Amino acid sequence: MTTELISVIITYGLTLLLAIFFGKYIARVFKGEKTFLDFLAPLERTILRFSGVDVRREMNWKQHLVALLTSNMLWFVYAMVLLITQGSLPLNPDGNPSMTPDLAFNTAISFLVNCNLQHYSGESGLTYLTQLGVITFLQFTSAATGIAALIVVFHALREKTTQNLGNFFDILLKSTTRILLPLCLVMATILVFNGTPASFAGKYSLTTLQGDSVQVSRGPAAGMIAIKHLGTNGGGWFGANSAHPLENPNYLTNMVEMVAQVLIPLALIFALGFYLNRKKLAWVIYGVMTTGFLLLLIPTIIAETNGSPAISQMGIAQQLGNMEGKEIRFGATASAYWSIVTTVISTGSVNSMHDSFMPVSGLMQLLAMMTNAFYGGCGVGILNFYIYIIIAVFISGLMVGRTPEFLGHKVEAREMKIAVLIALLHPFLILVGTALSSWTFVNYPEVAWAVKPANWLNNPGFHGFSEMLYENTSSAANNGSGFEGLGDNNIFWNVTTGFLLILGRYLPIIGPVAIAGLLANKKSIPESAGTLRTDTGTFGIMTFAVILILAALAFFPALVIGPVAEYFTLY
Repeated sequence: MTTELISVIITYGLTLLLAIFFGKYIARVFKGEKTFLDFLAPLERTILRFSGVDVRREMNWKQHLVALLTSNMLWFVYAMVLLITQGSLPLNPDGNPSMTPDLAFNTAISFLVNCNLQHYSGESGLTYLTQLGVITFLQFTSAATGIAALIVVFHALREKTTQNLGNFFDILLKSTTRILLPLCLVMATILVFNGTPASFAGKYSLTTLQGDSVQVSRGPAAGMIAIKHLGTNGGGWFGANSAHPLENPNYLTNMVEMVAQVLIPLALIFALGFYLNRKKLAWVIYGVMTTGFLLLLIPTIIAETNGSPAISQMGIAQQLGNMEGKEIRFGATASAYWSIVTTVISTGSVNSMHDSFMPVSGLMQLLAMMTNAFYGGCGVGILNFYIYIIIAVFISGLMVGRTPEFLGHKVEAREMKIAVLIALLHPFLILVGTALSSWTFVNYPEVAWAVKPANWLNNPGFHGFSEMLYENTSSAANNGSGFEGLGDNNIFWNVTTGFLLILGRYLPIIGPVAIAGLLANKKSIPESAGTLRTDTGTFGIMTFAVILILAALAFFPALVIGPVAEYFTLY
């Protein structure tokens, strides 16, 4: 256990060091300063010119959002068409069928919005064409979209008074060519040399030591697995995700994949400091987020390494901790670390089955997605946190009797209304979705939308409620992981979670970009002795308190019915 804990500490420490270095690089890219990848500039100019984009034409915040939403809508239509026709298209050596319309609807939205909620199994649900042309493509574009939205906010925060916030398509392209692609090439190479497949061959037939004939799925998986983690996407090439021995072959690849999914979200925090030349502010944000991360991680590691008290009461030793649903090659500690990283970051990939974790761990996983403000996904993590900063600035200003200001701009009623609406939207989506699914399960057990609600749950009772709560939370937080005791590939879940995914993705992007754009249009106010400093530990505590209070008020009743009640049944 000690060795496993040390490896987790080393993994996080390595991630932090790389993130500081990479954050400085990201700031240089979007400031237009020289970097070692400037040789890509002619290619980027050619792509933009071919696409009819004039990078000299800067956009205001409304034009940025129009560009973001229309491009995403086109990608959704493209993805839907390929998914419902994939069975008749090439690059399908295993003969997998086309998706049903409701499943294609859910899948296209899920990968479009950086959630990667999977109501299908990768080996049998997709072809090589759609794995690459839809899934991998959207994992690049969704991550780049989140980064582009954040850079717009960076522009707005840096300028004193402006409407010109750069060109969305230029930022989107550079996010892909200068950030995502280079990292993916490095990571995919590591995976290939450790045994992850990267060929277009179909299933491989082999005979096991027991004499059974087995068909092993393969395919060009390494590149997709790289971007799924680096882009905080999380969708698995294989149904078992990163618990699969070909998707995550050994402890080295496990560490690489854990570093990869934290790297860009963490780097973007430091990029903010370098970009705005406000390093203290970046460290305050990092401190608040890391405090929340550790408060979720430590109870999870303790719960998983100690195992089940019900089993201990039977006199059975659990020297390896709670190993149900876990891979022996990773162990309980690394699996616990991954489970919090993937829910805090909004990656959603798994190297163990969350449905088999202890109730305390399930509670922490849910809280990671419910708060949705610690590290977060590519770009959107800081956008979510920005909402809480605005609320904290406004409340702090009222408490000390000063006009609320953030980085030289007054925060007034209009910005505050947007921030509060976005902050309340997240719990509203989760709780309404959970209430609807619970009501349907209880009142219509024999009425089927493709699958009878009575057959949704393998674990009725408290844990069954947690499974439905987790599915709605994961969708609204654009996470994608699940308590897989839930039967979710049916019309009800495909459609309802599809709409949660849309609302949970775009409104929390629109809100922060709008607030930043509105503030940037205002006259800049020079800092004075009366200015509320937002780069202090005191303000960090205030922001953390806002996050904690809002999460507790919104989610405590639902958590009591689910994982908290399940915890007490163990005694």
